Amino acid sequence: MNPSLTLPRRAGGFERTETDLPGVCLIAPAVVADARGFFAEIYRADHLAALGIADVFVQDNHSRSRRGTLRGLHAQLRRPQAKLCRVTQGEVLDVAVDIRVGSPHFGRHVAVHLSAESWLEIYVPRGFAHGFLVLSDYAEFQYKCSDFYDAADEIGVLWNDPALAIPWGVTAPELSAKDRALPCLAEIPPERLPRFEG
Repeated sequence: MNPSLTLPRRAGGFERTETDLPGVCLIAPAVVADARGFFAEIYRADHLAALGIADVFVQDNHSRSRRGTLRGLHAQLRRPQAKLCRVTQGEVLDVAVDIRVGSPHFGRHVAVHLSAESWLEIYVPRGFAHGFLVLSDYAEFQYKCSDFYDAADEIGVLWNDPALAIPWGVTAPELSAKDRALPCLAEIPPERLPRFEG
């Protein structure tokens, strides 16, 4: 298979596409492909800053999960993390939920498909809960975080909270014990949620 026929050609730099949830956006990185293979600029601080993403990322994470695994919905309270996420193998349904008290979009979500083939990345700002469901046999998921992981600071929302109405498309995903025990958003005291800062 000729990679130049299957990979996007975005030699002009990064492109930003807004989602239905203000602040959450899709990033198309610069990718050039030919018969030899491809070259991709996945992250470049100055180009992303020009698109409004000026976070300093301090931690990179990489997970591998099998089909039906759902990880989320996670956030941190005192050390909130912006995230820049991508899939390097397989496909996932990626979800971000606005959990900022006082936000005009509180409780709203956006769900997008990310795959190794599309090259798309999703930017999730601070104050949003984040999770994903693996749709392929396996998926490798990589993401940058703007603050360090702090287990004591972690908060989360139950994946199938009926008030959120997230269209996961599954009824019995594979969950960790921790994620299975997360509360619904309405059950979390406001002081245990991030605040909207305009």
